[in-house]
Amino acid sequence: MSDDSGERIALITGASRGIGYFAALAYARAGYHVIAVARTVGGLEELDDAIQAEGGSTTLVPMDVTDYDAIDRLGAAIDKQWGRLDVLLANAGMLGGLSPLGHFDPKEFEKVLAVNVTANWRFIRSMDPLLRASEAGRMIIIGSGAAYSCRPFWGAYSVSKAAVHALGQTYAAECKNGPIRVNIANPGGMRTAMRALALPGEDPSTLPHPSEFGDTLVMMGSPELTQNGLIFDFPTGEWQTPGVPSII
Repeated sequence: MSDDSGERIALITGASRGIGYFAALAYARAGYHVIAVARTVGGLEELDDAIQAEGGSTTLVPMDVTDYDAIDRLGAAIDKQWGRLDVLLANAGMLGGLSPLGHFDPKEFEKVLAVNVTANWRFIRSMDPLLRASEAGRMIIIGSGAAYSCRPFWGAYSVSKAAVHALGQTYAAECKNGPIRVNIANPGGMRTAMRALALPGEDPSTLPHPSEFGDTLVMMGSPELTQNGLIFDFPTGEWQTPGVPSII
């Protein structure tokens, strides 16, 4: 099916809270139809109410991103409804436990990789044809300086973020001669529930609120964007070459 409405379509994972929630609001305000993916139904419904109150529109998709068959079904549904996808914002992620590498529970380590890495590859696998059907397909991956700083006890998270950075850079290289642009967004320290779990002694009032990040993510999904295979570092407001982001 081909959609001739002119409305751009953005799929956002982890959209029920934090960065994903406020990114969804920002995309809706920019005129996008938002496909909001998250496990938490209540959070998705709150998002839907907030977007509708401002005249926007959403499609709510309650699902776990490790339900890989569901990702494939979602791709088929988007193809049937719109025939394309304009923006894929890969935001869903988990910290996992903080522990010496030798003490990590194997199931916990594997879960972090499943959510932070494999799920994003499965989204690429399912959504690539739809992004290619767009005149200006854009993929944005939420990255982290943890991919490079490799803090003690953050092993599962650091390993997963290093892998997802490599995933994004590889996809960007594969897309360089086409209309798709793929970049990584590094939010830096931000007032989120995940950050509070990672650094419980930190004063959250010293950190930017995720609502401040939304317009940056909309910019990265813009059809006018020309950058590809780079990192946008929110703390400095600069585009950076992979491998040298600011410390989180």
